[in-house]
Amino acid sequence: MIRNFILFILIIIAAFACSYNSAKENIIFIKGSDTMFLLTKNLSDEYMKTHPFVSIYVEGGGTELGVKSLSNGETDICTASRPLKPAEVKMIADKYSIIGMQTLIAKDALSIYLNPKNQIDNLTLEQLRKIFTCGISNWSEINGSDQKILPIIRPPNSGTHFYFKEHILDGEEYCENAVVKSTTNEIINEVLQHENAIGYGGIGYKEGVIHAKINGISSTEENVIKNLYPISRYLSFYTLDTPRGIVNDFINWVVSPDGQKVVEKSGYISIWLNK
Repeated sequence: MIRNFILFILIIIAAFACSYNSAKENIIFIKGSDTMFLLTKNLSDEYMKTHPFVSIYVEGGGTELGVKSLSNGETDICTASRPLKPAEVKMIADKYSIIGMQTLIAKDALSIYLNPKNQIDNLTLEQLRKIFTCGISNWSEINGSDQKILPIIRPPNSGTHFYFKEHILDGEEYCENAVVKSTTNEIINEVLQHENAIGYGGIGYKEGVIHAKINGISSTEENVIKNLYPISRYLSFYTLDTPRGIVNDFINWVVSPDGQKVVEKSGYISIWLNK
């Protein structure tokens, strides 16, 4: 009797374990870039329509947080709007003896957001650098209205913050008076509320702001594809190793024609158009 009871308990435990593992295999956790949040959410929602037994949970928080979560085993995919830093690659390598795997999923341009009432609609890269490092502090210095410039930026854990600092500011520090906002939507809201404000974010975000020309070139899809617009970058998924199972299936779908249609509908540029 006791032997049968123990056998029964073992069967229940085994069944529970199998059920748990099966459920876990059908769940994907994604965390990282705030710029990529809406894009990744759109991709996940579309994928789950044809894969009803798969659940995908998407979080933002910034590229830096996504990398830490990936390294700690808390997420399956890290979304990143910049390449991993050498220190981040080392962190993964020290823990797992691997350097992670990058999959390019879309191309993005970094737009410069202005209030619709701003008289300025075109900036040079040099003016942009000076504005965000306090070298230019009033719009009147570049033929605008006599108003103090209010720069709006992303926090240091953001991949966009890092990309902009490295590629536009040439590594210089941001203005001390710059207002920090956690998400791209918050930057847009701030720019819309203040005529003197300037911010940045992905081209996929419209929301009523003006997307300034840079060096006379608009951030249109055609200009980004032809590499004419000077502020563009690739958006990536990072996994610890070669993806397997449902994670691999999802990533393969994302880079397939069906997935890339969602990329384009979300306001970004398909990786297959960049040739």
